[in-house]
Amino acid sequence: MIRMGHGYDVHKLVEGRKLMLGGVEIPHTLGLLGHSDADVLLHAVSDALLGALALGDIGKHFPDTDPAYAGADSLKLLQAVMALVDGQGYRLGNLDAIVIAQKPKLAPYIGQMRENIAAACRAEVSQVSVKATTEERLGFTGREEGISAHCVCLLVRKD
Repeated sequence: MIRMGHGYDVHKLVEGRKLMLGGVEIPHTLGLLGHSDADVLLHAVSDALLGALALGDIGKHFPDTDPAYAGADSLKLLQAVMALVDGQGYRLGNLDAIVIAQKPKLAPYIGQMRENIAAACRAEVSQVSVKATTEERLGFTGREEGISAHCVCLLVRKD
């Protein structure tokens, strides 16, 4: 049996925060605002995995009202999500994610992002696709007000 999921996340860009994407700290003048480390890519991945099994979203499992998750490392949250996936008897088949950001250019960091996500998902790097695009200066991402990410995933039964 297979299950598909889709995840989406967006965070506002602000001064005074680190920019974390795919578990990689990216040098930039702005960072993403959020209760945790605000890693939109990992949040979209987590939501896709949870959605595939109808387990809600990361806000349900790691609420921003809980001080325990203040500044949380989203790679650790993704590992916790994978424990839920494993507990339901599934494993990652593959995932495909895209980050939408006008700046900074992300190509130099994509390989490390894929490795981080694969490790957290107990998968091979070949099962993880990460892409980046701009919106040609259109919309909030094009105006560099925020960054968004989408992810689709396929889960397969372990039996």
